[in-house]
Amino acid sequence: MNGYAWLGIAILCEVIATTALKASEGFTRLVPSIITSAGYFVAFYCMAQSMKTVPVGISYAIWSGIGIVLITLLAWVIFKQKLDLPAVLGMGLILAGVLVINLYSKATV
Repeated sequence: MNGYAWLGIAILCEVIATTALKASEGFTRLVPSIITSAGYFVAFYCMAQSMKTVPVGISYAIWSGIGIVLITLLAWVIFKQKLDLPAVLGMGLILAGVLVINLYSKATV
């Protein structure tokens, strides 16, 4: 499988795990705690697979950038956490950085 496909699965699993972590209420709720543990395990396994072909710095930049935005959006929708203008602008800059890396950096090859 392509390294970027592994990375996409890793990001998805990490976002699910982090969302479940919030719902676990400090690991006091069983089902969200199990989802968190399994999600992080699968996420790190997939991340390790992606790093066989994707440079570690690029992989981590994409992982963290997309993860931050997705988790923040889910927190806004699911947990009703508010976003102010600086938060939205900051996430826009993060997304811009990920796009610049993927579209223009020769380090991604």
